[in-house]
Amino acid sequence: MGLSSNTHQVTSACMVVSIVAPGGKVLRRSFPEEVHVSVGRDLRSHVVLPSHHVSRKHIVLRLTAEKIEVQDLSTAGTSWGEEMIHQEKRIFDVQNIELKVGPYQVRVQSTSRKNQSVEQRRRVHHRLLDRLQLEKRCVEGPPSDELRKEVLEALSLIVAEEDLQIPLSSRKRMVTELADEALGLGPLEALLADPQVSEIMVVDPHTIYAERSGLLELTGRSFTDDEAVRSAIERIVTPLGRRIDESSPLVDARLPNGSRVNAVIPPLALRGPCITIRKFPEHRMRMSSLIESGSLSARMARFIERSVALKKNIVISGGTGSGKTTLLNILSASIGSAERIVTIEDAAELNLEQPHVVRLESKPPNLEGKGEYAIRDLVKNALRMRPDRILVGECRGGEALDMLQAMNTGHEGSMTTTHANSPHQAISRLETLCLMGGIDLPLFAIRRQIAQSIHLVIQQSRVTDGSRRVTEISEVLGVGEDGEVELRTLFLLSPDSEGRLTHRATGFMPSFLPELSRQYRSESQEIF
Repeated sequence: MGLSSNTHQVTSACMVVSIVAPGGKVLRRSFPEEVHVSVGRDLRSHVVLPSHHVSRKHIVLRLTAEKIEVQDLSTAGTSWGEEMIHQEKRIFDVQNIELKVGPYQVRVQSTSRKNQSVEQRRRVHHRLLDRLQLEKRCVEGPPSDELRKEVLEALSLIVAEEDLQIPLSSRKRMVTELADEALGLGPLEALLADPQVSEIMVVDPHTIYAERSGLLELTGRSFTDDEAVRSAIERIVTPLGRRIDESSPLVDARLPNGSRVNAVIPPLALRGPCITIRKFPEHRMRMSSLIESGSLSARMARFIERSVALKKNIVISGGTGSGKTTLLNILSASIGSAERIVTIEDAAELNLEQPHVVRLESKPPNLEGKGEYAIRDLVKNALRMRPDRILVGECRGGEALDMLQAMNTGHEGSMTTTHANSPHQAISRLETLCLMGGIDLPLFAIRRQIAQSIHLVIQQSRVTDGSRRVTEISEVLGVGEDGEVELRTLFLLSPDSEGRLTHRATGFMPSFLPELSRQYRSESQEIF
């Protein structure tokens, strides 16, 4: 039986923008078709070019029907060879162009890739299942070498069958991809193995993004169909005792290596099942790694490490994917080895080196809606476990009030994270979360509790070049005359005279400077 006439090809197109800086450094980013990509000096641009010779919004690029559209919005214009594009729109019916924007070379390339027919892949997959009866063979954990060899041999024979009409040049790749799909996580396997990839985002079966060096790019990889994505999700969540179905269409989980996974399926996900994987680093990061990458200065690192050692309560604030958990993990190394630590998380990510660590993880309800243990339940229980310190992966509900009470009742040096864009917003968010705790407390009492419990707020942000940096360290001073919680900024990331982002001390000293002086007076280094 030949291929049916409705067999179709899935084509993914993207625009690759490469920026060559004056020093020769190259920045490369990929964008999907039809996206309007802004290039300019403005920090909100898709591609930021930090030069006074570049307008705030210099050009807008778009790929449409494999044509490259360039719209100039600048005051100085954009060079294309010997021609100047100024305050106009040009459409180039070519695969790539090279522009000159201020001191930067901007190369724009159109790329497209035709994947193997979805129907072909589906038929090969079904024949594999029938031939080896994989659905009846329980494969828990990594597949055995014998099973993988058996699957590869069977696929090699199937793709060569005449009625499938699969080109010889496509067979080897299809065999590898379908073997991964049948036994593992399909096209995600190669991305998980790539040490440069920090995050993987499956938007739909045929649209998969990856983050490299803080920048997103379209990978060109794809699953066969929705069912293949669902199978990958099941392989992740089933060994953990979690479930995902129409009655419970989203789930948080983790991979065996600790990487965090979030999955959503229809009816919540309109384009089909989607997966987000935050990869767990292969090697434990140290504070020295953050200093080398410019995430913070050596002086800032020394200050917050000593603050942890002095048992100051710390909240790490930041947006999604800004590196809050990574920083919390690194700061935990400054906790003494003789202390008893309890960690509480939705999906366990923290990996502490100390010998006396109790790790707790929340549990969703079962099919009957029973057996749920939320973060707040675990925080309350942790208080009965005689901890020296409590580390909560993230405060996102009423557990914030319990955490503050723990910080203020003999569990100094505790730490947590929360979603906010600045230290002031972090305090406001904690106020809101405490109000969600179900206890009828006036706002003033909550603010006083926050002021008495928290010593430092560390703001972690993802800046325009994709890097994750500490942008502010503030001390909580107390409740002011206006009834608001007062903060004092100790360190700040701000532009220098040349427009480069630089960490600097504000000149204010922490109120606990005498403690620092007493503890570290024998050292020749700066106290603060």
